Amino acid sequence: MKFGIIREGKTPPDKRVVFSPQDLLTFKNTYPQAEFKVESSPIRVFKDEEYAELGFEVTTDMADCDVLFGVKEVPVDQLIANKTYFFFSHTIKKQPYNKKLLQTCLEKNITLIDHETLIDENKDRLIGFGRYAGIVGAYNAFRAFGTQFELFNLKKAEELSSQEDLVKQLTRHILPPIKVVLTGKGKVGYGAKEILTGMRMKEVTVDQFLNKDFDEPVFVHINVEDYYRRIDGKAVSSDDFKKNPNAYESDFEKFAKVADIFIAGHYYKEGSPFILTHEMLNGAYNNIKVVADISCDINGPIACTLRPSTIAQPVYGYYAREHKEVSLSHPAAIAVMAVDNLPCELPKDASEGFGKMFLDKIVPCFFNGDKDKILKRGTICTNGKLTEHFSYLNDYVK
Repeated sequence: MKFGIIREGKTPPDKRVVFSPQDLLTFKNTYPQAEFKVESSPIRVFKDEEYAELGFEVTTDMADCDVLFGVKEVPVDQLIANKTYFFFSHTIKKQPYNKKLLQTCLEKNITLIDHETLIDENKDRLIGFGRYAGIVGAYNAFRAFGTQFELFNLKKAEELSSQEDLVKQLTRHILPPIKVVLTGKGKVGYGAKEILTGMRMKEVTVDQFLNKDFDEPVFVHINVEDYYRRIDGKAVSSDDFKKNPNAYESDFEKFAKVADIFIAGHYYKEGSPFILTHEMLNGAYNNIKVVADISCDINGPIACTLRPSTIAQPVYGYYAREHKEVSLSHPAAIAVMAVDNLPCELPKDASEGFGKMFLDKIVPCFFNGDKDKILKRGTICTNGKLTEHFSYLNDYVK
């Protein structure tokens, strides 16, 4: 079987890759029966020479590869018929902007496996860039705070080479005694927490956060049971919330009244109630000054996330009284960071972390007959048809 690392073709450019040169060498040494090619790329965070020096063929012709690995969506005119592709397709929620992509995969008899659909028997995702989204998102929260209040200017994350550099930047500056609330206890939330603990910010309990004043910066890390409540007053649990989101309403206002920065890394299911509502943001007692919405669900649980922002322009202003975007210089503006491709700002660390997960969780499936059916569950289409699990997309591709 011949595996290929494809060049990222989407605009704006993405420097990430599924396998770093060292991880690809580990792949080769672990499975010597496999063959490899690397498509030449002028933008990849790892240079062509780094792959070539380890003995990999670097070329512009990937036609003889069986399996092709990418990160972002492949432009439809670059798809090669009758191949197996791995990339984030952004089609499983019927995203209108990628309808043609899935239609083309069907037309060209492509087997499409989405990184997002690679799950275990409990439907838990096996790989992803969530940790790095959390890391960069938390850094950007403090960058926005420093800029908005003219306290300090941090370099963009994309100008730094590693997570360690992000922490060094942050620890050079003294923060006032602010309170930071962080939601989510998945990969995104814990990635963000790595930055907070790396800064040596003090973690406090929910009760302390809500009721006590501090003379130093503090944060609280909360989950579903802390910021939602059941409408009927019954006990709250994450499992119950996932099964019955309509039975819940937000209980986040108590945090909005005391927090200065909100870092959103929560789990959100379509149909769930909002977490931070327009009414809370427009309330007389709202204290939130910066929202870093790492999850970035437009028209979702964070009312001030009106649109995605970009790496070039990561922050925009939100005017709660009129529920609209305004200049950050507006005296009542809340700073909103809602970049939807945050791991792109830390491409080396993100690529190395992703590759190690892929080596551990996915690569063995190619050589053990997919005994745990991971590849089967993750396959969106094959042989010109949608698979049974993704048959709900039939009306989307017609």
